[in-house]
Amino acid sequence: MNQKLCLTLALGSALLLSSCGKKLGAFSADYFSTNPNPLEVVGEKVPANVTAKIPAKFFVKNAAVTITPVLVYNGQEATSQAYKFQGEKVRGNAPVVSYEYGGAYTIPVNYNYQPDMAKSELYLTFVVDQNGKTYTLPRVKVANGVIATAALADAKTVNPALGADAFQRVINQKYAADILFLINVANLRPDQLNSEQMKALQKELVNANADSSRVIKEVNIKSYASPDGTLEFNTALAEKRETNTKGYMVEQLKKQKIKEFGEITAEFTPEDWEGLQKLLAESNLQDKQVIIDVLSMYKDPEQREKELQNFIHVYEQLPDVILPKLRYSRVTAAIDVIGKSDEEITKLANTNPAGLNVEEILYAATLTDDNNKRMAIYEEAVKLYPNDYRTWNDLGLTQYVAGKYSDAKQSFAKAQSIAPNAGEPQMNLGLIELLNGNYANANKYFGAAGGQQGLGDALGTYYLKMGDNAAAARAFGSSKSNNAALAQILNKNYSAAKSTLAGINKPDATTYYLMAVLGARTNNENMLLTNLRQAIKLDNKLAATAANDLEFAGFNLSSILR
Repeated sequence: MNQKLCLTLALGSALLLSSCGKKLGAFSADYFSTNPNPLEVVGEKVPANVTAKIPAKFFVKNAAVTITPVLVYNGQEATSQAYKFQGEKVRGNAPVVSYEYGGAYTIPVNYNYQPDMAKSELYLTFVVDQNGKTYTLPRVKVANGVIATAALADAKTVNPALGADAFQRVINQKYAADILFLINVANLRPDQLNSEQMKALQKELVNANADSSRVIKEVNIKSYASPDGTLEFNTALAEKRETNTKGYMVEQLKKQKIKEFGEITAEFTPEDWEGLQKLLAESNLQDKQVIIDVLSMYKDPEQREKELQNFIHVYEQLPDVILPKLRYSRVTAAIDVIGKSDEEITKLANTNPAGLNVEEILYAATLTDDNNKRMAIYEEAVKLYPNDYRTWNDLGLTQYVAGKYSDAKQSFAKAQSIAPNAGEPQMNLGLIELLNGNYANANKYFGAAGGQQGLGDALGTYYLKMGDNAAAARAFGSSKSNNAALAQILNKNYSAAKSTLAGINKPDATTYYLMAVLGARTNNENMLLTNLRQAIKLDNKLAATAANDLEFAGFNLSSILR
């Protein structure tokens, strides 16, 4: 073998041994980039991607390395899934890193968020397996801290659905009686004036006049003539019937000494074609649809009356049964029933709840903003009206607001058992599941509560917990709540978030904290400091939160946190 060839083989062997025999060197922080950095909460997770760019001539051919992302926080460590890479001479299924060229690789990272993670560091640890020997390389820091704004989503602040009362202070009731007339006659007959209908109507008017809780608002008279006969004759006839009926009612009101009755209104209809069609449709008359269709063809009163006369000669039921029912005056009394005042209802709720019907007692609970008082009223309501699902549902609402979630769940479940198709308990049970982190069950209940008022806030919060911020913003719509504003902030719709926060009726510490976050994100230091100061004033625990919050990392908070 010539000397030159021997030298070449020797050099090649040396290079081969150097790439296989030497240990894998320490990884440099420059090899890695993390997106995002700092990390950021999404839903209830902390996801990220670490990209590794391995340089050429670094990854020895006979080495395999296991890389484990470790998040270090408050003396604790959380590990994400480990990933393995191997050199070209290693047998295995892990991604291969070229010694000659290096390569780029992605390492997914995911942690369950914990509040202490706001102040944290993300490291990669390295365990090398080379020729059956294992050794550890120095860990490398690849990210610093966690932005935890998304974790402010709070199911506790969602308002449960109220089973609304149907209380009406003023209920308008109508009582009616018909006075029938003979054909072509307008005089009032004694048997009609003394009919059971008219007696009942007169009795209601007398009773209402004597009852301070009832007010006669109006007495209305509508008089009709049947459509057989000429329009001119029927007009005069219907008008005369109206005049006679009105005169009789005026006389009766005077006789009963009823002076407060609003007004007496009267009108007449010369030919009741609509009434005729209705009676025909309800009858068992043969060919009734033919009669209706033929009469509907004509708009001219004379031609239509002529066609009706032809049918009268053929069908005896028309003149004997149907047309007599169209010769009448209808007297209607409109009477308002005045319910208990707010003061009366409140007093009874406190002293004698049994004196209230179910609508009144449910209404009574809405007259106070004191949640404990409302709970006490609903506790009486479930005793008095245990079969009305609203009493149980609304008791559960007050228990939820009070933080008694186990009791609230039982009350909502009772309401659901009484009314399985009612939307309110379905939505509220979904809130309980959302609060407990049972998201699949929460979604199931929310689906069953479709169309329920207030469901948008519940669904929006659910989507925030799932990390779907765009869906959350759509679900909240125009809602004015902390959670709705949070969704807009996470979607970087800062002007909308500012408007939402400004529209909250009762801003709390979280409202002002979110406004401070907006200030930071829009580089408005005065907005940040003013609102953060108010947030800490309402909840001093937020001072510690703000101190570690990377949203404020670029600002000097010493004037607030000192």
